Amino acid sequence: MVLITGAQQAAQAGLLQPLLQLLRPRLEKELTKSCTALVRDASGGLDALSSLAEGPCRSAAKPMSACLIREAGRTGKEWEVIGEVVRGEVGEHSQRIIVGCVSQQFDLPSQGFKGLLPQELLPNLR
Repeated sequence: MVLITGAQQAAQAGLLQPLLQLLRPRLEKELTKSCTALVRDASGGLDALSSLAEGPCRSAAKPMSACLIREAGRTGKEWEVIGEVVRGEVGEHSQRIIVGCVSQQFDLPSQGFKGLLPQELLPNLR
């Protein structure tokens, strides 16, 4: 059994960035789908509203995927994010990183949103 210390993990963080960059189009597609689903759920299931949100969600997916890739490398969560992308989902690891990216993007205090998932973020912004 091989144990990897926090220092070793930090030293290795970022090594999978090229693979994540190759998966970026797929990641952006999944982020767009998740965003439109979040809008549909927040609007009480109005499909027309989620259709209108698809363009802005696609535009938001580009900087969010860049931030997600960067932060996954910085925090050593690359393997977890790669696994989620390969499974075709925006899983819990990605979602928690994305909340941090959203707080950076909108210059919000990250501590207040730490550990939240995107669907838990909306009530905090109202």
